[in-house]
Amino acid sequence: MRLVFLHGPPAAGKLTVAREIAALTGFPVFHNHLVVDAVAAVFPFGAEPFVRLRERFWLEVLGEAAAAGQSLIFTFAPEPTVTPGFPERALAAVATAGGRVDFVRLTLPDAEQERRLVDPGRAAFGKLRSLDLLRRIRADMAACEAAMPASALTIDTGAVSPEEAGRLVVSTLGLPAAPPVA
Repeated sequence: MRLVFLHGPPAAGKLTVAREIAALTGFPVFHNHLVVDAVAAVFPFGAEPFVRLRERFWLEVLGEAAAAGQSLIFTFAPEPTVTPGFPERALAAVATAGGRVDFVRLTLPDAEQERRLVDPGRAAFGKLRSLDLLRRIRADMAACEAAMPASALTIDTGAVSPEEAGRLVVSTLGLPAAPPVA
C-alpha cells in the first residue's frame, strides 16, 4: 500500500494535482475537505470536537486503507487547528499495516496563491477564499508547513502545470501505472 501525502498551503493545487496522479495511477483521492466539510456541518471549524473528530476520521480512513492494501492520495493543508504530530500519527497508522507514506510538498509564490484563492471553484469544498484571512494566518501556516516531515519531492505549482506535477510525482516515487481500461 502506498499513501501519497500531498501537502501545501491553500490554493497550491493539492486537489488538482491529486486528480492528475489518480488519473495516472488509478489511486483514489482522499481529499481532506471531505472530512473537514462533514465535521464542520456539525461543529465550528477549529472547535475541540471538530479538531478531534477530523483527525480521528482522517486516521481511520488512512489506517483502514493500509490494512486493506488500498493505495491512495491524501491532500492536506498544514495549519494551526491540526494537532501537532498528526503527520507522524498518519505515518504510524499506515506503517503499522505495512504501508508506505511518501510526503510530497506543493508550494507556490504568494502572489499566485492570492490570485488562485479567490477562484469561484474553491467554493465547492468550503475552502479558504478570504484574502484578508489568508494574509493574517500566512505566517502561522508557514510554521505548520515547516514542521512537516521531510518530503520526497517539492514542486512549485506556480512554475509547473498540474499535469507536469502529476507526472513528476508518479515518476519520482516510482508509482505504478493505472491498469488499462478494458
